[in-house]
Amino acid sequence: MKYRVLLLALLVPALVMFGCQKAEQAPAAKAFTVGLVTDVGGIDDKSFNQGTWEGVLKFAADFGLAKDKDVKYLQSTAEQDYVPNLSTFADEKLDIIIAPGFLFVQAMGEVAAKYPEQKFLLIDDLVKDANGNFVPNVANATFAEHEGSFLVGVAAGLKAKADGKNTLGFIGGMKFALIEKFQAGFEQGVKAVFPEATILVDYSDSFTEAAKGQALAQKQFNAGAYIIFHAAGATGNGMIKEAKERQEKGEIVWGIGVDKDQYSDGVFGTAGKSAVLTSMMKRVDVAAYDVAKMAKDGSFPGGQQLVFNLKNKGVGIPAENPNLPADIVAKVEEYAAKIGSGEISVSEIPAQ
Repeated sequence: MKYRVLLLALLVPALVMFGCQKAEQAPAAKAFTVGLVTDVGGIDDKSFNQGTWEGVLKFAADFGLAKDKDVKYLQSTAEQDYVPNLSTFADEKLDIIIAPGFLFVQAMGEVAAKYPEQKFLLIDDLVKDANGNFVPNVANATFAEHEGSFLVGVAAGLKAKADGKNTLGFIGGMKFALIEKFQAGFEQGVKAVFPEATILVDYSDSFTEAAKGQALAQKQFNAGAYIIFHAAGATGNGMIKEAKERQEKGEIVWGIGVDKDQYSDGVFGTAGKSAVLTSMMKRVDVAAYDVAKMAKDGSFPGGQQLVFNLKNKGVGIPAENPNLPADIVAKVEEYAAKIGSGEISVSEIPAQ
């Protein structure tokens, strides 16, 4: 019995030491990695790319990931950069690669086929194969832009009516179905509360040229527009610049931002006032965050379309709207509830 006790006494420290050595030798768990490839608007476009990146950064903060190591971005300066940039991240075997914008459809389809094990998220459009089927390693996040645009149309219509104005404006980027959804919702929202209003419509044929946006804003403001809503990315920033410059000179006109809360982009003067009335928030940050989390949790929705709408808070106006009276905000919330419940259906087709 003494020999057994002695043998056990000798074995226990050895086993503990062996276990410690094994623990020391065990590799650290690999951090989850996220890559964002921007479109030509750049990471600081104050719109779509920037909003998506903010969602990635929030995800990183919540899950202890390191910026520039675990989460990073590649900036595209031309459409020819899309395939190389997506491929660069795929070669690095990141856990998920995100691309914001319909301009990535073809490039992502090509790269996803080349890297079938890589997880991708396309924001704002759908990737399908030659047979019209979803691609299994691509999640597709789309938005009910027409629903959110209806709300800012209500806000613009009520504000103009209250201030004795009857002309509003819309500036779009390129004229196709996706951007027309913004126009359609805005028109319906305005007409719901101010049927007599006139709505001026122009398209810039660009998402990256602020000078074009400012020139179109000058045209519409000169024609009597009191409030202009843009869906033109960085081009629309020119509209906000024009609204700021006019307010600085004492002319009261307003801009409505898009994709993210653009209130701060409209700030001017020492008093810190803003020429941005409100914004139609397309929660690309929520889409990026939610799908990255799904991928991390093992429930990546590859081959699926996720729709972010008023019902699931995927679109809407900011929580704070300093330039909107409380009664207008209340009316906007009333319409949001009716659209979210299905009581009101918003068409995707513009009136003009």
